Amino acid sequence: MVAPPDNDVLWARALHYTHKDGSPALGGVSLGVGQGEILAVSGPSGSGKTTLLRCLSGMVRVRSGEVWFNSSPVHTLGTLARERLRRDRFGWIDPAPELVPELNVWENTALPLMLRGTGRRRARGTALEWLERLDIGDLARRRPHQLRQAERQRVCIARALAPAPTVLFADEPTAPLHRADRAHVLRTLTTAARSHGITVVLATHEPETAALADRTVPLLDGRCVKTVHLPPADDTTEGRAACSLSV
Repeated sequence: MVAPPDNDVLWARALHYTHKDGSPALGGVSLGVGQGEILAVSGPSGSGKTTLLRCLSGMVRVRSGEVWFNSSPVHTLGTLARERLRRDRFGWIDPAPELVPELNVWENTALPLMLRGTGRRRARGTALEWLERLDIGDLARRRPHQLRQAERQRVCIARALAPAPTVLFADEPTAPLHRADRAHVLRTLTTAARSHGITVVLATHEPETAALADRTVPLLDGRCVKTVHLPPADDTTEGRAACSLSV
């Protein structure tokens, strides 16, 4: 076992993961993410983006390979230790907005802070600040069933950002939003991450979303892919491209 570079807050080597039905999901993915970097993981549906984020965050345990966070191994942690890591250091945004129906908007947003031990008054103030940044401060006292889907997703994004996680994992975070809303929400997300030094690992199939990242890692069939466009050698080869796999 070799420790990762000191300048990588998140580092993975040769990750392999297989679904319960035996189908492969990841086939030897390796990557590093620097402190405060926004990394986009791109690729079509089924390419392994969500599985990679789940492995990096400790949500699932890799079958083989290594995951390190701040030079500490995640892949060797037990279930409870990985849950504490996700609660205290990581944030997560799902493509489908899920909120606690019994809590109102600001309580949902403040929930991760209060689970970390933050007092109710301070947690409420922080939650309201993030709701205002996402233009939904006027919805603070509403219940989830009173919100449109796009509004619920904004609450989920505010909830993920409020505790200022070290690493934020965002799995297609603007999927439920109308195209007109996506640009504003993504700008808020990326600006907040940069201003707070939050490292972001963003899964997306949209080129315009990936363009906001500092760097993009394309996935195809569970492997990192690099596409190299070759110049035409003659009329018969014009327009061809070669694709090399990096494992």
